[in-house]
Amino acid sequence: MVKSLIGSVFRSPFLRKLFALGFCAFLLLLPGRASIPPFDRDEPRYMQATAQMLESGNFVDVRFQDQPRYLQPAGIYWLEALAVSASGTLHKRAVWAYRLPSLVSMTLAIMLTGWMGSLLFGATAGLSAGVLLAVSVLVQAEGRMATIDSTLLLTVVGAECLIFRVIREYREQKPTSAMVALGFWGILGIGLMLKGPVILVPTLGTLLAFSLVERDGRWLRRLRPSWGWLATVAVVLPWCAAIEIISHGEFFERAVGRNFLGKIGHGQEAHGAFPGFHLAVFLLAFWPGSFFAAAVLPVIRTWWSRWDVRFLVCWIVPHWLVFELIATKLPHYVLPVYPPIAILTAGALCAGGSQWASWPLHRWARIALGAYGFLWALLGIALSVAGIAVSLVFENHVPVTAWIVAGGALPLWALALRNIVAGRLQRGAMCAVGTAVIVYTGLFSGVIPRLNTIWLAPRLVAAVERQRTCPNMHVISSSFSEPSLVFLMQGHVRLADAHEAAQALAQDKTCTLVLMGRQHQPIFDTTLASLGVQAIERDRVKGFNYSTGKWLDIGVYGARQP
Repeated sequence: MVKSLIGSVFRSPFLRKLFALGFCAFLLLLPGRASIPPFDRDEPRYMQATAQMLESGNFVDVRFQDQPRYLQPAGIYWLEALAVSASGTLHKRAVWAYRLPSLVSMTLAIMLTGWMGSLLFGATAGLSAGVLLAVSVLVQAEGRMATIDSTLLLTVVGAECLIFRVIREYREQKPTSAMVALGFWGILGIGLMLKGPVILVPTLGTLLAFSLVERDGRWLRRLRPSWGWLATVAVVLPWCAAIEIISHGEFFERAVGRNFLGKIGHGQEAHGAFPGFHLAVFLLAFWPGSFFAAAVLPVIRTWWSRWDVRFLVCWIVPHWLVFELIATKLPHYVLPVYPPIAILTAGALCAGGSQWASWPLHRWARIALGAYGFLWALLGIALSVAGIAVSLVFENHVPVTAWIVAGGALPLWALALRNIVAGRLQRGAMCAVGTAVIVYTGLFSGVIPRLNTIWLAPRLVAAVERQRTCPNMHVISSSFSEPSLVFLMQGHVRLADAHEAAQALAQDKTCTLVLMGRQHQPIFDTTLASLGVQAIERDRVKGFNYSTGKWLDIGVYGARQP
């Protein structure tokens, strides 16, 4: 049966192309997955919490070292734990295993985008939409990190696909299966287990907005809300009850009261920004598709009479407005609306034909689009030579890969610009996509992994291992407290200030190492002198902490033996 099903799938020309799209997206997301160390700060927090979950056997109460991590439910940690357990790499701290759920989720989200786009605008437009989404900067970044956002994106796209099906069947006066409704409410439950109420913003926003725009909410009954919510409850209730008991209510106070609702009123963790932030960063986050998304806006406006276009707009606008209005802003907050943007952009590009030669029609629109295109062109040049620039700044030499990237990307980028100026937007988009593929492959495979100056945590771990004199060495870090160090040290590192580090070294002179930066050296030395202990420098690591934007000079110290 399985063999016949697979055979029937691959007999369909479109499905073969859709699986080819997924395979290419999968390959594009592979470079750097194993060679790039954990990205501070969120990614290693997820990694370390997952590792502790596996080591302790506690799959309910998520913790980072000895602190509870009450920010979101345990869903993402379960997925990463499954990947790490299946790979057998727990004690090796292999980063690629923790990143597997993001890789699979992002690949499937791209395929679903291609499938939905084909239903609206045809196979060519659908596959083009998947490609535009796959090569966007934000997708390439999030798809490589062991965080929630790729898996959340998959749940959002899955839920929106089911909403689209319900609406289409309602308009065609066809019955809607109860399994479709069950799937929708089940996906909501999975989304809640990943990132709490966040999934309700795009899904319920689409339901409400489309009903208001159409002035018809009767189709909502096809989702069986009278009993469908029970499926959502069945997914989330067991864990919610368990964590409520274990945390004595603290989880919901922190996760909902502080983390979720707290982001609305003020910018958490210095991530506040002005209204319009997401629109401003869209140029980079959706590059290279951002220019084409702007160029086709007038075409999309003429399609407003189409209900499926109105559906995509109702998917985009409520979610975008909500995250523009809340105080805390990060680029990935609007990632769930990138699939419909890619679908609309690809659909308009494929339908545009030769009209782009005289587009846009109005003078001020031409000026605005020209200015936007100029910034977009500069960004493409900057990304093409980024490998050369960052290698010179941080390493004082340029690897061959960076030169190859620039040599391959810049001519193709010039061809993209030439086609755009000539009004051949489809060809220009193809060249821009090719440029992006070269840039990502080169940067993630041959440039970023070699930026040793910014990868301080692996170098500090190597320095500790060189100086290890006891099997159970106590390591204390005072000047570098990034989560990547905790993860790579397998949790066997204590983060403390210079005064506490000096006291710990005095208490155990034989089996203690202290990582101390020059900025905290006076306090460290003064405290040691008061305790009658003299430190000896055993190693030194210099580098740039990109999380704080500071250069660090960190010594590895032990106590001088009598």
